[in-house]
Amino acid sequence: SSDLKNSPADSHSQVQVAESQQRTMAAARMPVFGALKAVRTAALPRCSLALQRALPASFQAPGAPVSLRSFSSGASKVAKVLEAELKHEQEQYEQPKEIQSFLKNSPFKLVHADGDVNMALERELGDKTVRIEFQLSNPFMPDEEDAEGHEESTELSISVEDKSGAGVTFYCSTQAGEDHRYVIGNVRSYASAEEKDSVSGYNGPDFEDLDDKLQEAFDEYLGELGMSSEVCDFVDAMASDKEQSEYIRWLKNTKKFLEN
Repeated sequence: SSDLKNSPADSHSQVQVAESQQRTMAAARMPVFGALKAVRTAALPRCSLALQRALPASFQAPGAPVSLRSFSSGASKVAKVLEAELKHEQEQYEQPKEIQSFLKNSPFKLVHADGDVNMALERELGDKTVRIEFQLSNPFMPDEEDAEGHEESTELSISVEDKSGAGVTFYCSTQAGEDHRYVIGNVRSYASAEEKDSVSGYNGPDFEDLDDKLQEAFDEYLGELGMSSEVCDFVDAMASDKEQSEYIRWLKNTKKFLEN
């Protein structure tokens, strides 16, 4: 039975091995954390390098004691850089002409609010309401290697509903081209507003899986609702313009807060 028990020397050896394994695992994890930090740094918003450098050391070192004087000095420095960034953006900003041109000549009304990434085009068609919903676009600028294959695209949904809340929603995205500026992903139907808002509701079949004649009929129906290349041009332009205007608004609000 004594052979089944570990001697003190064996126990000490096992402890040393366990500690060595822990040190090895900790060392192996360190490059991973470093890689994550690099990824997060690379994924920072588009704020200028000057704005990033304006953050004082007390802001960059969590846990370090921060005096009221250094905090005030740091906030003032950031506010000054924000002011320069804001001036630059305002000087460069110009709303695309096609936005106002479309709204003047379209039956759709634009619905949006400051600080909200969601937007919609709405119109009444008989006893039904047509609503095209989309969001601001990501200010992603592709590298030269990727620019050739990069196409501007905006996801959107086109809903048509009656007074009871029943309706059909087409989930689409814009695409480059002149003949057909959008593609349909799914077609969802619902009998009530409650069913529409249900997270477990059936989203409908993939549009490409439908019979060709049904695809053509749905496409013609969307045209009757007002969906067109001009709408897609507006959606792409407005999604980009909204992102720019919200960025300028963010600069203003952040600067104002840090100056108080």
